[in-house]
Amino acid sequence: MTPPHHRTQKTPDVYLLFAHEPYYPGPADQEINTSVVSASSLLHPHIRQPDGARIHALLTRGRRPGHIVPPATLTHELGGGTDWPAIGDWETVTADLVRLIRSRGCDALSLGLPPLVRALVCTGPYSRVRIHDPATGCFQVFGPADRSEVLAAIGSHLLQAEAGVPLWPGDGLLVTVRHH
Repeated sequence: MTPPHHRTQKTPDVYLLFAHEPYYPGPADQEINTSVVSASSLLHPHIRQPDGARIHALLTRGRRPGHIVPPATLTHELGGGTDWPAIGDWETVTADLVRLIRSRGCDALSLGLPPLVRALVCTGPYSRVRIHDPATGCFQVFGPADRSEVLAAIGSHLLQAEAGVPLWPGDGLLVTVRHH
């Protein structure tokens, strides 16, 4: 068996998928309104701390490698959000992450998600999104299965974008002690 420090294949990270204020990286570019970063990017020195480290611990605890987790999932796990104050200010942390991404301080999968898809990742894992079609007067309901499909599609897109090289979380990351 190859010693762990000589292995060439890295274990995939856990990822944070978050929606944010839209921006356009260039004049002819598509709107970017959602980003995926390595959970380790939360340990970057330009991210509000200790909030980033606490969110990192919550995000990575008990997850499988490659898992993509939106803040809405964390909110669900935190008693519908009532426990966020004990963890940190996720809004400031995600704003810091957007600044880090835009300054190229870490890698990200930047996405321009359509409204329905974005709504599905911004709702909890058991929530429903109801869409009204004004032309027909009918409603269509999208739920947990649709959300899972969206996350799986984003995961496939992430695998293609990474092409075997995990997203770079940035330099100078805080050191954390992981308990197994």
